[in-house]
Formats: sequence, structure tokens, C-alpha cells
Amino acid sequence: MAVMASQVDAVGLAGTIEVDSAGTGSWHLGDVPDRRTRAEAKRRGIPLEHFGRQFSRTDFARFHLVLAMDRTNVADLHAIAPDDAARDKIRLLRSFDPSANGDLEVPDPYYGGSEDFAAVFDLVDSACRGLLADLRREHSLL
Repeated sequence: MAVMASQVDAVGLAGTIEVDSAGTGSWHLGDVPDRRTRAEAKRRGIPLEHFGRQFSRTDFARFHLVLAMDRTNVADLHAIAPDDAARDKIRLLRSFDPSANGDLEVPDPYYGGSEDFAAVFDLVDSACRGLLADLRREHSLL
């Protein structure tokens, strides 16, 4: 969630809001992001210093919100959630996007080209702006 971390940093809340990223599967453990992701992040001036890790049950205790890109990820997270309180933390990222208009899933750009990665960055950027506004409102963060 480099996009969110960048937005949090831009408003001076990096020490207040913790942002992390993890996959629901193990296929990218220890890997750097896809070269097209890195290229798009660089084009937008977003630092990427993340290596792939897998989400674990202990992350539910660590985070206030657990955000997923699509319904498959939501189902995977529900399957490992230890209880209803943990399941209540799971949300689709685009549920925070005021322009989502009911389309709450972020498509996987992996089999597409650079334009697909740019489009996904646009979706994630909009959702993260909505999420940040929501967090600031909910927690009275100026």
C-alpha cells in the first residue's frame, strides 16, 4: 500500500497511521513488486520499499482495518480470521472510494500492460484518498 503510505506521509501522519501490505497467498514472499508496478510508482513519485509477505492471523490483532483488493481476498481473509471481531475489520479498499459507484473490486493488472497498472494506481489512489479522509474524520486527525 505504497500509495496510502505516500498519502499519509504527505499530510504528516506517518507516525500516527501505520500502513503495511501483505498478500493472502505465499507466491510472492520476499519478492520486490512487479516491474510495472515499480515503473508506475516511480512515474508518480511514490517510493516502493516493500518485499512481499503473507498476511497472518496475528495481523488482525495488529491493525484497526484489514483492506482487500477483491472479494477473493476478502474470502481468504475471512477463512483465517480468528473470530467475528477480526472479520469485522475486513473491508474492500474501494469501499472508501466515493467514485466507486458500486464497483468495489480492484482488478488485477498482472496479465495486462502498463496502462492497466496506471489504471489500477488511479483506482487505488482515489480509494486511499477516501480512506485517509475517513480515518482523519473518525479519529479527529488534523
